[in-house]
Amino acid sequence: MLFRCFAVAAVTLAAGLFLQGGLVADGQDKKTPKEALQACGDLIGSWRGTAEPGTGTKQQKLDNSWVETITWAWQFKDKDVWLAISFDKSKHFTKGTMRYLPEKDEYVLALTTVAKAEKTFKGQLSDKTLTLEGQPDAAGDVERLVFTLLHDNRHLYRFETKKAERASFTTAFKVGATKEGVEFAGGSGRPECIVTGGLGTQTVSYNGTTYYVCCGGCADEFRSNPAKYVKEYEEKKKKK
Repeated sequence: MLFRCFAVAAVTLAAGLFLQGGLVADGQDKKTPKEALQACGDLIGSWRGTAEPGTGTKQQKLDNSWVETITWAWQFKDKDVWLAISFDKSKHFTKGTMRYLPEKDEYVLALTTVAKAEKTFKGQLSDKTLTLEGQPDAAGDVERLVFTLLHDNRHLYRFETKKAERASFTTAFKVGATKEGVEFAGGSGRPECIVTGGLGTQTVSYNGTTYYVCCGGCADEFRSNPAKYVKEYEEKKKKK
């Protein structure tokens, strides 16, 4: 009986520590911002987006369509890592940043609208779909952005709204984006960014050897500490 009491107490104590984050194992599954954002690595680069309203007749959608350019790039500052996004000729947004919060397991996209308003969307990445939702406004209405990562050269995103009295979202507009300057059918064996592991699209060099990076942010980060990234890259190749 005494042994049983001790066993029950031990299990209860272990469970309590786990729930409070007291065990080392609790933190082992948490991703770093860089690791989590690597899952969105296919977004890096410049994209030609063909946009149209979510409602209206076929002709109305055509009449109100537009073409925009979306550019994603890695950004680094000390230990901070995030993605920067900029829009050219968008009817809705001009720029923004996307970060990952490990403590909440949450992606946060902060955007600036063409009217210079700030909007923040938070959410999760699940099965190549990133769903980010804003806070309800004073009327209880909600906005959200949904990114569907179809291919490293193709993705879709749509902006949706939901009235407080409604149960479902309605598409306000949607954008089909194709990466600029890269063939759609790429296949395997394509160059890998030495900093983030994404698709390498430009080169950098160190000690006479050429390496690939995926954007200007990664190029700057590589040049700030090339020996570190070359070492990590070589160790990664050995493991493969």
